[in-house]
Amino acid sequence: MTAPHDPTSPAPTTATASAPVSGHARRARGRGPQRLADGVGRIPIMEVGPVVDGGRFPASCAEGEPVRFTAGAFREGHDKMGVQLVLIDPEGTEHVHSMTCVNPGLDAWETWAAPDRTGRWSFRVEAFSAPYATWAQVAEVKIPAGLDEDLVAAEGVQVLQRVVEEAAAGARPAADGRLADAAIDALRDHRLSADARVAPALADDVRAMMHERPLRDGLTAAGPFRLTVHRRRALYGSWYEIFPRSLGAHYDPEAGGWISGTLRSAAEELPRIADMGFDVVYLTPIHPIGTRFRKGRNNTLDARPGDPGSPYAIGAAEGGHDAIHPDLGTIEDFDAFVARAKELGLEVAMDIALQCSPDHPWVTEHPEWFVVRPDGTIAYAENPPKKYQDIYPLSFDTDYEGLYAAIRDMLEYWVEHGVTLFRVDNPHTKPVRFWEELLAEFDRTHPEVIFLAEAFTRPMMMHTLAKVGYHQSYTYFTWRESAQELREYLEELVDAAHYMRPSFWPTTHDILTPFMSEGGRPAFALRAILAATLVPTWGIYSGYELVEDVPRPGAQEQIDNEKYEYKPRDFSGALASGRSLEPLLRDLNRIRRDHPSLQQLTTIHFHGADDPRLLVFSKHLPAEFSPTGRADTVLVVSTTQAHGEVWSSIHLDLGALGLPDGFEVEDLLTGERFSWGAHPFVILDPAHRPAHILRVVRPEEDLHA
Repeated sequence: MTAPHDPTSPAPTTATASAPVSGHARRARGRGPQRLADGVGRIPIMEVGPVVDGGRFPASCAEGEPVRFTAGAFREGHDKMGVQLVLIDPEGTEHVHSMTCVNPGLDAWETWAAPDRTGRWSFRVEAFSAPYATWAQVAEVKIPAGLDEDLVAAEGVQVLQRVVEEAAAGARPAADGRLADAAIDALRDHRLSADARVAPALADDVRAMMHERPLRDGLTAAGPFRLTVHRRRALYGSWYEIFPRSLGAHYDPEAGGWISGTLRSAAEELPRIADMGFDVVYLTPIHPIGTRFRKGRNNTLDARPGDPGSPYAIGAAEGGHDAIHPDLGTIEDFDAFVARAKELGLEVAMDIALQCSPDHPWVTEHPEWFVVRPDGTIAYAENPPKKYQDIYPLSFDTDYEGLYAAIRDMLEYWVEHGVTLFRVDNPHTKPVRFWEELLAEFDRTHPEVIFLAEAFTRPMMMHTLAKVGYHQSYTYFTWRESAQELREYLEELVDAAHYMRPSFWPTTHDILTPFMSEGGRPAFALRAILAATLVPTWGIYSGYELVEDVPRPGAQEQIDNEKYEYKPRDFSGALASGRSLEPLLRDLNRIRRDHPSLQQLTTIHFHGADDPRLLVFSKHLPAEFSPTGRADTVLVVSTTQAHGEVWSSIHLDLGALGLPDGFEVEDLLTGERFSWGAHPFVILDPAHRPAHILRVVRPEEDLHA
């Protein structure tokens, strides 16, 4: 058998051998096959996937996530062949999966497998000549035709005798040997007809045994290839963003100004967030805020007394990135917030903005960490014509090691206090080398910690950040509006799913698109439905449920932006009056939790519609990968426009759904049931029914209900 491979080795290789394989899971031992410096080996294996940049970076997935493994493999002549995936877990145990030729004309092989725990895995693909399958093919042709009957039987004996010998040597289960022995006895019995002699050797039990544990000649292996498996939250979760200072903030007439909310008052809001079904509460920066060049309301340059400033202008006399703004409380208050969140089943994410206000301690302690201009001043952030006088960017080119250590230690501090996720602000403005090294270190020391890249930037940078270790990425979903744009974008994301996991946000505290500001409540409901069902990870900014849709003139962001002022909200009053989207958000997160197919990205399949405003897609999770042990299929039919009814036939690919032309669906938002076929007719109204989220009702599911 082949020797275990170093899963950290990036270089794929091709090798040949003739040793048999046995068992679904096995322990690698002994010398591996001869390694070839060049060439393709006895059985060519090409285009193995998932492989990132030829193996330069590891592919990645989440524990329990079905992963599609692919290869192009072929051989000369007409003899049959087989291909297997060998998945090697962190302990070195090999898990063998048969691969299927899904397009014989293109020699495309694939299988799906779901690594069941976190860590550094690897895999290889093995191809081989399959003597039993070749013999079976010959027997099925010649025996009915009365050709070479004795010779075919003798060849069958020769093939199956190898199974007997392997079983005797302990290389396969003893039951295989007994099954092969019985088939050999029939093949040697000249009293039987030719059909009867070969029948036991071609029986279903023998075929199944030889499919799972085939005889292999000319074994060729491609790999190993690296695969990193992250915890489940890297793939699936619902995020809720808050400014802690707004939760509990109030105007005090006697004091003549605003009183900030605290971490303690913010903790009082956690039950509502958990009740809506969110998994992660994400805190915008909670650190001291600089006073020099402080921004006023709506990003003005004239801050008035009492304006709290932007929390992204980090650092003041009270401290920097490892300190808490004194208005919010103490580290003990932070610990209490984290503890309360955990009691409610929420994880805490922190916003990390690697930048400083002019008052940050680093400015005086480490001026070498900033860009000093010819006039002796430190360069503030600019994106011409925009200027951010309250923020100094960091420079990694003067004291890389010192700055790296300071940032790492700061992140370690918050991990020690219970933070398990970091949303990183503008990571594309820092060297990729820095992220590659930092994320690799945290993968070794804190593999449970997840990093989300807030990088609305060029695709090459976004994808490279994912390749070097970011677990999740913000996306262009916010600006993809039409059905065609969304379909094309999802197909692009699925192609990159073996290293980049998307996070969909309809709005953020920085972004309010014209679609949202002009579409009103229907737009907010519609985009929440799409974000929550198209991808496994989605999030909203606090206030989304109140349909905060008024833009700041000249900018695609909310008026009276919370980034520059306190913004307390009456969530309970809005809910009582029916103005809040809380019920919809609660339903969406419930549906996502109840239906594991919606916790996947790569299983999405698009269907047709007569009206181009409709987006129709399904997600299916086979029973073998479902935590419930039952197959799960969800079908979404959604309008993509905030105005105007849509009346249209849709056209379902029943083959992809595995359904007959006649089945039942249940709307998970309303509880209604419909009898559908391949071409149902739908009527959607953005104001009242923007979408159907349907579970496909299968008879066995109703029995379990």
